[in-house]
Amino acid sequence: MRFTVKFIIFNVFFFFSEINFIDVFDPSYFQIKYTGFRDRPHEERQARFHTACRDGRSEIAFVATGTNLSLQFFPANLHGEQRQTPTREYVDFDRETGKVYLKAPMILNGVCVIWKGWIDMLRLDGMGCLEFDEERAQHEDALAQAAFEDARRRTRDFEDRDRSHREDLEPRRQQDPSPGTNMGNNADDHKMR
Repeated sequence: MRFTVKFIIFNVFFFFSEINFIDVFDPSYFQIKYTGFRDRPHEERQARFHTACRDGRSEIAFVATGTNLSLQFFPANLHGEQRQTPTREYVDFDRETGKVYLKAPMILNGVCVIWKGWIDMLRLDGMGCLEFDEERAQHEDALAQAAFEDARRRTRDFEDRDRSHREDLEPRRQQDPSPGTNMGNNADDHKMR
């Protein structure tokens, strides 16, 4: 468990120390903008943003840092289920008129976070932030620990098989200490069968 705690603390420290994310990873919200289809007319961008939200994805940027994120508005796929349309918990058009409230779990720089925010449907800008996702971090850590233990077990199995193979070869080496010295001395060895 000590390895687990050190790993999580290191990742969180690394995440906090990233200069671009210090301002973004804060419980307060920061200005964001929709960045998809910038070359298209504003009305088309609005329609595409609406459609993308209904499909469960969008591209946003934190204005202050220029950090661009491609978000998927689905629950963290913990059990490998097939993703469908996002639920109201992740894409909520009804909470406030003219705004869509969004939530997107992700792993950013090795740290489990949840992006939360809202975007004005007309202006295509709003407010958002990143929050540490402790529950998913513990789940991901458990998966990493299981993979680590599996790799350790496979390494031990390989070493055991290798040791067993060497022990099986040792009696043969003791019976014939130099197997290459008798080559070619016996005429029967060269006969074709």
